[in-house]
This record gives sequence, structure tokens and C-alpha cells, in this order.
Amino acid sequence: MGLNKMKGVFREVNMLNSIKGKMLIVVATMALVGSSAFATTNQSRSMEKIRKELVTLPYYGVFDNLEYKVDGDTVTLYGQVLKPTTRKDAERRVARIEGVDRVINNIQVLPVSGFDDSIRARTYRAIFRSGSLYRYAMGANPSIHIIVRNGNVTLEGVVSSTMDSQLANIAARGVPGVFSVTNHLQVEGRNK
Repeated sequence: MGLNKMKGVFREVNMLNSIKGKMLIVVATMALVGSSAFATTNQSRSMEKIRKELVTLPYYGVFDNLEYKVDGDTVTLYGQVLKPTTRKDAERRVARIEGVDRVINNIQVLPVSGFDDSIRARTYRAIFRSGSLYRYAMGANPSIHIIVRNGNVTLEGVVSSTMDSQLANIAARGVPGVFSVTNHLQVEGRNK
């Protein structure tokens, strides 16, 4: 075989190896994209299961607020609740979900206070009797949550418009005995 023919064979072999290498990279990339899409879908399902478990707790109501963060197989719970049993139940339910290996429970139990209970009741009436805000109190799990700690009110949840958020804020500020109001109401469809 001549030198020119050998060079031609080597070029063809190198070209085939180059094509195989590129194909391998393409296949590996597709596998990674597919697995990350699968992981994202699994995480979305897990987050939906966590949300469902939290909002269906038996004593979870308008005066409680629960939030969570998922980091791999670890779920961190946040928020404030009136009853210690709600805090424990939230941790127990989330720990049962498939794919959750660890639960960090940072939920605060609000102190027992007749003063705060009085503010809760008056704030509830003030908000849900204002304009069209009554619709946010309907159903088993209202979309506006009223958190009261030492006379300070925090509004949590989701409303459908900026106007509704402002109305709830104004109503809470008008309650006698309230020291401050923090409005964390999110408008539906807007990013945080």
C-alpha cells in the first residue's frame, strides 16, 4: 500500500472516530437533558404533594401560615401556627412523602395570648367584611392568612389584584389595638 493510500485510510479512521466522538457527546447531552427534565418533573410533583399535605392539615386555618423549601431530598418548613399539634402534624405528613429523606421544622408556634386572640377576631371581621374581600374567606382554606404576634399583624397569602391587597392592608391597619401591619400578600400571577 502506498503512502498516499495509508494517509487516506488514516484520515477516514480519524473522521470516523471524530463522528463517533461527536455522536457520543450528543447522546450524553440528550441523556443529561432528559434526566434533568425528569428530575424537575419529580420535584414539581413532590412540591405539589407537600403543598397538598400542608393545606389539608386538620387544624390549619386562617390564623396559621405554612411555607416550605425543597432542596434535593430535604424539605425545610417555615411559618407560624397557633397550635403545637399543627407544627408536629406538618412535619409528620411531609416526612411520609416519597422522596423526602429529611425534614427541617422551623415552624414557630405563636404564644398564647388573649390580647392577640382579640386582635385576630377583629382583624378577621375587618378584612372579610371589607368590599369584595369576603370571597377570600370562603372554603376550607382561606387564601388570606392573618398572623398576629404581640399585637403585630402580618398578612400572608394570595389575592387576585393589587387593589384587594391594599384593601386588606387598610382594613387591618384600622383595627384598634394593632401596633403594626406587614402586608406580604402576593398578587396572583405575579412572581415574588
